[in-house]
Amino acid sequence: MINNTIMQNISKEAAGKRNAATSRPSKCVLTVEELNAWYGGNKVIQDVSMGIGVQAITALIGPSGCGKSTFIRCLNRMHEVSEGGRVTGRVLMDGQDIYAQQVDPVTVRRRIGMVFQKASVFPTMSISGNVASGINLTRLWSRRSDLQDVVERSLRKAALWEEVKDKLDQPGASLSGGQQQRLCIARAIAIEPEIILMDEPCSALDPISTLKIEELMLEIKKDYTVVIVTHNMQQAARVSDWTGFLLLGELIEYCPTKEVFTVPKDKRTEDYITGRFG
Repeated sequence: MINNTIMQNISKEAAGKRNAATSRPSKCVLTVEELNAWYGGNKVIQDVSMGIGVQAITALIGPSGCGKSTFIRCLNRMHEVSEGGRVTGRVLMDGQDIYAQQVDPVTVRRRIGMVFQKASVFPTMSISGNVASGINLTRLWSRRSDLQDVVERSLRKAALWEEVKDKLDQPGASLSGGQQQRLCIARAIAIEPEIILMDEPCSALDPISTLKIEELMLEIKKDYTVVIVTHNMQQAARVSDWTGFLLLGELIEYCPTKEVFTVPKDKRTEDYITGRFG
């Protein structure tokens, strides 16, 4: 955590400098325009505008409490179900504001899936049932074989099939932590989203499991757009194409990852990635 004096001093930096330090991919699947978010009277996201590149990995970094997790929850309308959660601004997908009155939030969340920090398997469901749970809620299947095919395909894409193919009827909770996280990714993939949001998916995992998740992210970006929140700057540097630095709810810098970590445009970014605060 940053102490209050440092936070206050940092927040006084000019907005023009911040804007000069942001760019956007040439082709975006999501366009965020002047996004603000609150928990009750507490404003936690402030006028964030950015574009999320198609079939790329976008990493969001920043100190604890800077709004990273809240921001990605705004991208699929999960923040509004939080107590006191409120959002203004626009998030455009295919030119349509996902916050428009006529847009169904459930449809948004099917197109923009979420994997949480802690593996959220359904403990009473089998491995197969966990993967199929989202499908059962969002679609009607005429043949059981169709469902089985989707389960297998999703587990293969999540690099988990070979490890679980002989125990699909066992509880999902019987798997290791890293396997459970990949099971959650398989469940997200099963409903065929266009974007997968990952909120610190490796924070509770050992280095070997973390490596498997990182390798998986690099593989699935061939078919999906991935947005990841991470406290691990080395992880952001290893896997992401674009990196955004959030501080006090503001987007300070957003550029190709190599630029952020080698030639940051904003001194606050440089100070953070070199460990002067955070």
